Amino acid sequence: MATLRIPQNTIEVLQKYNFRFQKKFGQNFLIDTHVLDKIIRAADITEEDFVLEIGPGIGTMTQYLCENAGRVMAVEIDTNLIPILGETLAGYHNVTVVNDDILKMDLGQIAREHNQGKPIKVVANLPYYITTPIIMGLFESQVPLESITVMVQREVAERMQSEPGTKEYGALSLAVQYYARAEIVANVPPNCFMPRPNVGSAVIRLTRHQDNPVKVADEGFMFRIIRASFNQRRKTLQNGLGNDGSLWVAKEQAAQALEQMGLSPTIRGEKLSLEQFAELSNLLLCMKESHG
Repeated sequence: MATLRIPQNTIEVLQKYNFRFQKKFGQNFLIDTHVLDKIIRAADITEEDFVLEIGPGIGTMTQYLCENAGRVMAVEIDTNLIPILGETLAGYHNVTVVNDDILKMDLGQIAREHNQGKPIKVVANLPYYITTPIIMGLFESQVPLESITVMVQREVAERMQSEPGTKEYGALSLAVQYYARAEIVANVPPNCFMPRPNVGSAVIRLTRHQDNPVKVADEGFMFRIIRASFNQRRKTLQNGLGNDGSLWVAKEQAAQALEQMGLSPTIRGEKLSLEQFAELSNLLLCMKESHG
C-alpha cells in the first residue's frame, strides 16, 4: 500500500489504473501534505470520532483520517475510483468505502448504525458545483453533527462567514450562520491540487450550534423570506418580498413589519442580520394570524 503523502505515488497510482479526471464530478485531488495536516487539526479528529468523508478521490485524505479517527466512512460517487481506494486503503481496518451519491443517502441512519446516534464529524474536499447543496443537505437533514470541515472555493468560504452590509453577504451566509459558527482555517492556492483548479480554495470549519442562535416560529418561512430578499439584490426588501409569487406577503405588510422593527421601508435585505430576519418572519406570521 503506497502512502499518498508523496505526490509521486499519487501520479503512479493514477497511471496504474489509467484514471481520467471527470469534469462532471469536479475532481481536483489535494496533494499538499501541509494542507492535509491543517484539515486534520482543524477538524480536531481523535480516535473517539466517527468521520464521514465526502469525495475521498484516491484516498489521500482518507489515509490521514484513518490514522487519526476511530472509524471512517468514505462516500465516493465515481465508480472508477472504488478499485483504487481498495488498494490505497488496504492497510487500514477502520474504514468503510461506499460507492454512492451523498445527496441520496440517509445520513441519520448512518449516524445511528455506526455511531450510536452520537454527533459525527464530516470532512470533505467538495466539488465546487455541489458545495451548497451538500452543506445545506447536511444541516437540514437534522443529522447529529458536531462539525463540518471542508475545502471549498475561497469565494464560497468568504460568503459563508460574511457579515451584513458586505457584498459577499447573502442567503448562504444566513443559512450557514443559523446552523453553525463558520471559521476559515486555511487559504489554499491552486498548485496544491491535481489537476489545478482555476480558482483559489479555502478550508472552512463549520461548528454546529448546540442551540440555534435565534428563535423563529417557522424556520422554513424565515428561509423563504431570506431567499426572496436576495433574489433581486438591487430591490428594496419590501419590493423583493411583495414581488415574490411564492410568498403571501404584500408590500404594505412588509413595510408595516419593517416600521415596527424601527427600520426604513427602503432598506435592502443585505443590511439585515439573522436576528432581524427572524424578527421579521415572526412579525409577518403574527400579522397573517391576526388577519385570519
